[in-house]
Amino acid sequence: MRPQDSQAEYQRRIHRVLAYIDQHLEEDLSLEVLADVAHFSRFHFHRVFVALCSETLGDYLRRRRVEVAATRLVVHPQFSVLNVALGVGFGSGEAFTRAFKARFGMSPSAWRTNAKSNPGQVNSNLGQMREAEPGEYPLRVQPFDLQRAMKVEIRQLPPVNVAYLRRTGAYGPGLNQYWKETVYPWMVQNQLLGRARYGISLDDPAVTAPDKCRYDACVEVPAGFKATGDAICTELPGGPYAVLAFNGTVTQLVEAWAQLFTHWLPASGKQLDARPLFEHYPVTAGYDAKSGTFECELCLPVAPL
Repeated sequence: MRPQDSQAEYQRRIHRVLAYIDQHLEEDLSLEVLADVAHFSRFHFHRVFVALCSETLGDYLRRRRVEVAATRLVVHPQFSVLNVALGVGFGSGEAFTRAFKARFGMSPSAWRTNAKSNPGQVNSNLGQMREAEPGEYPLRVQPFDLQRAMKVEIRQLPPVNVAYLRRTGAYGPGLNQYWKETVYPWMVQNQLLGRARYGISLDDPAVTAPDKCRYDACVEVPAGFKATGDAICTELPGGPYAVLAFNGTVTQLVEAWAQLFTHWLPASGKQLDARPLFEHYPVTAGYDAKSGTFECELCLPVAPL
């Protein structure tokens, strides 16, 4: 196996582990279990994980669990703190509170209370705020009337074969640059123009440090497609999604995501499940370069409460 093929295989296996963790946070995620998921020996798995993720497995699991819990505390006010703790794999409320305070400097209850008085605490997964770099436009949340502008529908979406390139770093205007400078040339090289695209934000920037936020730029591919370069093939899971047809600017997209989480979801009778949320850009999606407006669908994975 060529060195570049070997490196890509390591990345694929670790990405498989990270996806498995998100889908099974409430379960036993021992080193032995995750080594089997990765198809690495238990002796070598932890060294590989640290090398590729720059965190020990224990640190990553603890961080991921409390960060997912922080989002659930806000978007699911009907859930008790204990239920949230158990739902992300903590064995007791006390252990959860200790880990939560260590990460966020306050108790889970205080975090939830603070969010009620500061709804902007949980933002869009796309709209992570930071200072704009020279030549970039600043992201500022603009008022957006979700109920007036658009209607949320519950749809049963089919699974989709995609190839993706992963970017780790702050969300915001840099994502558009990533699509232009990295993803688009890769699509041209692999004759993938004219296919549906998906943007998957795997972390909540309200709780995850900018340098650890992961984003997958995905393109729909035919069955049997062989990924090249750093791309990895996977299946975007199907199932019930809350879908919001969007037409607006990046700043309005930020607010649309925020309102989906803070207003629509708590009143919907639904809850988030472990599948990733994403933006779907159909082949027919429009874009106006002059105004910066574009079309996409915001897809939120949901399950009954």
